[in-house]
Amino acid sequence: MSEGHTADTTAIAEAAFYLWLEEGQPQGRDQEFWLRAEQTLNAAIAAPKARRATARKAASPKKAAGKTTAKAKSAAKPAAKAAAKTAPKTAKPKAPAKPKA
Repeated sequence: MSEGHTADTTAIAEAAFYLWLEEGQPQGRDQEFWLRAEQTLNAAIAAPKARRATARKAASPKKAAGKTTAKAKSAAKPAAKAAAKTAPKTAKPKAPAKPKA
């Protein structure tokens, strides 16, 4: 068994023992309890890894969308500034001169 991927034999034996106790200590079903304990513990080990992988996959599109939006906004700002600079300026009418008193 490789470490980190499966439950160790001590943990499996302990879990199998508790399953055996819960079932009323039946005789001749030791292999059944061992396999059930092994499956339960290995599933418990794999579950957090699966949740982390799912969380990473779910977070990736959000990050990408956030970056795209930020890029689109930052790209729009220079374009708006460039359009404002190249647009012809309209002459503002001068206010009439105030009469001197």
